[in-house]
Amino acid sequence: MRFNTATSPHDHSQNKLDRLMLHVVLALLPGTAALYWYFGWGVLINIVIAVAVAWISEAFILLIRQRPVFTTLKDNSALVTAWLLAIALPPLAPWWLTALGVSFAIVFAKQLYGGLGYNPFNPAMIGYVVLLISFPLEMTQWLAPVSVSGESLSLQQTMQIIFFHQLPVDGWDALSGATPLDKIKTELALLKTIPEIKTDPLFGYLGGRGWEWAGFCYLLGGLYLIYKKIISWHTPVAVLSSMLFIAFVFYLFDSEHYASPLFHIFAGGALLGAFFIATDPVSSCTSSRGKLFYGAGIGVLTYVIRTWGGYPDGIAFAVLLMNMSAPFIDYYTKPRVYGLSKQ
Repeated sequence: MRFNTATSPHDHSQNKLDRLMLHVVLALLPGTAALYWYFGWGVLINIVIAVAVAWISEAFILLIRQRPVFTTLKDNSALVTAWLLAIALPPLAPWWLTALGVSFAIVFAKQLYGGLGYNPFNPAMIGYVVLLISFPLEMTQWLAPVSVSGESLSLQQTMQIIFFHQLPVDGWDALSGATPLDKIKTELALLKTIPEIKTDPLFGYLGGRGWEWAGFCYLLGGLYLIYKKIISWHTPVAVLSSMLFIAFVFYLFDSEHYASPLFHIFAGGALLGAFFIATDPVSSCTSSRGKLFYGAGIGVLTYVIRTWGGYPDGIAFAVLLMNMSAPFIDYYTKPRVYGLSKQ
């Protein structure tokens, strides 16, 4: 008996690269909306500048390399890189700072290695670290949350500051302020205790006002990516659980001088890094067991840099350090080939 069977493939996967990247952008929207609500128009302006510069930079370098331009731009990887870097920058960062960071990320950290799939480091974090080391003053001038300052800048005022550096009469002191992590580090150096420091209106229930709600939205976005199977649970769970564990140990030892575990999760970029940056499929580990070691290293290194390092938030440095370790971890965590016995 003959059966009318269609030729293979019988099922076509819809998981194309451009669709996956758009899912990532969709998952970033709640966190971006929270940042806009608390920090104003600068967040959206940063994204527009970053995306435009990313597309222009990638098109330019592709023309030089004699590679197809529109086909590459359509994969939306430059869009995701630009978006991640833009929301990590201060909302009132000058336009040239955003443009410089994004162009460096696309040209040097991505395309000069061969393009998507060949870069050993996360491009967005390379761009962020280059800016942080080169322009520490501009990178630390964060706008105070509206719930703390009680004032918000209009779109016109924000654009005047970002594009023309036209500050209000009172200058930066009336606009900018320390991040929760920076506040903790600075005040601890002045021999204050954690309970004394957290009386400042900058701090909320879990982290800093504004930052904790953005972190919660990143958590929702990350769970969406896991649900859609865009990322696996191994890396983010390892990042957050290792950070919670080491923070809990030191908090239990001395709660007067070490912040609580939940503060470390919701005060900075831990949730953004765990779900959207550490899970980069190109620069992270590939095996499930390797992802656990990789994520745990990021969590521990982030806490170490925050607590004893020179920077308030170490998620970018931790990711890049573990990017270097990813091939080594993958080599020793390769799954055993089915049918072969252990040697």
